[in-house]
Parts: sequence; C-alpha cells; structure tokens
Amino acid sequence: MATGRNHRPATSRSRGIPEATVARLPLYLRALTALSERSVPTVSSEELAAAAGVNSAKLRKDFSYLGSYGTRGVGYDVEYLVYQISRELGLTQDWPVVIVGIGNLGAALANYGGFASRGFRVAALIDADPGLSGKPVAGIPVQHTDELEAIISDNGVSIGVIATPAGAAQQVCDRLVAAGITSILNFAPTVLSVPEGVDVRKVDLSIELQILAFHEQRKAGEEPQGETETAPPAAPPAVAVTKRPEAGPDGDLPAVMPA
Repeated sequence: MATGRNHRPATSRSRGIPEATVARLPLYLRALTALSERSVPTVSSEELAAAAGVNSAKLRKDFSYLGSYGTRGVGYDVEYLVYQISRELGLTQDWPVVIVGIGNLGAALANYGGFASRGFRVAALIDADPGLSGKPVAGIPVQHTDELEAIISDNGVSIGVIATPAGAAQQVCDRLVAAGITSILNFAPTVLSVPEGVDVRKVDLSIELQILAFHEQRKAGEEPQGETETAPPAAPPAVAVTKRPEAGPDGDLPAVMPA
C-alpha cells in the first residue's frame, strides 16, 4: 500500500473544493459508513443530510464538487459515495502517523482503534521521558524524542500528533516541521506557530467545554442555575490629586498656574 509521503493524490485545493465542504466530508463519510455496515444500498439527500447534521441543499452542493449528483427517485449509491469521499480525503492509502507525548491523552490516542480503519497507521509513539522508552503502549514500544527525526525519515511520516504539555508543544512542533512533517494535529492547549505550507488542526477539549457551559447558562436564563449572579465589585471612587507646580528658574512659582 502506498505511503502518504510518497504518493499524494490531487488535493481538494487543486480541485477547487471549498474548505467548508472539506470540513463536512468526514461527517458524510461517518454517516455513509454506518449505512454501509447496515447493508443499506442507497440513501436520499434528505436522509443523509439528517444523519450528518446538515441541510440537504448544502449536502447536494457539497457533492456537486465531487461530481456526484445522485439519481432522481433513487438517491445516492452508498458504497460508491464511501469510495468517492474516501478517495477525496486521501483515505484510500496508508498515512503513517507519529504521536508525540505519551501521557494519559497520548496513550488514549494510541489505543484508539479508529485510526487503522480510517486509513491511518500509528507508526511510532514518542516521549521525552527516558522511563517510558521501550515500554509498549497499544502494542507499540515508546521511543525517545532523541530519535524523532530518524523515526520520521525512516517511516515516511507526514502527519504528526502533538499531545505534550503546552510548554513543550512549540519546540516539538518546530522539530516535526524541520524533519519534514507538513500536517499537525495539536492537542496541546496552546497556539502553534508554523511556516506556510504546514497545516495545523487544533483540538482543545477545555474550550469545547467552555462553549457548552456558555450554552447551558443561556438555557438557564443568562444566570447560573440555582444561583444569583454576583455583581462585579464597584470601582473605588476617584481621588483627585493636585500636582504642586514647579518653581521657576528663580525659585518663584510660575505666573500662569496649570488648570
């Protein structure tokens, strides 16, 4: 099977597919995969849109960029759409991935079984802790960060996952980019600076929870449930400070006083 570094299909950018459409393609693929697993042969735009959480007009517009228009009265062929979207997303080939930072989150990602079924192979697990070196996580031995560049080169990796603490994330990012990584999935709670041509997707669980908290507060009538919102402390009263005018060159006060 081809590796991601050496065999790149025509990208969505070169094909003129809007980024908003690209962001929705995985939603369609997830819904279609569920239909395929139930041996459903065809699906209408309305049914698929409802399963993906979008409106049917937007779905039909998105699929028009793929050159897929469905059949009136029949709908879309599920298996063909799975193949078509998978090919567009680059999932018909093998994408080796490295995960850097094997703490609780990194270990959970390593154990996630959905990578392999979606075209991604965890090629290596990397951590700065010498105590973790050689220890298997999800059947893969952890390697030290000293080997990062060699691992990326040897495995033809082009996608890196950062699951380190915030303070180490930028340094790890810089090393990944210098080693040839061009796509990064960032779980560290910080914004990464990358050169042009490197794509970063950020996953921040705390921000998502804060957004949900905002909506919960709105549902409760703009105030925390069961509590009365405390008014912010009043600002201290302004105190007028009079500055003593400076003496003139002869020690006398100036003739014109400041207002």
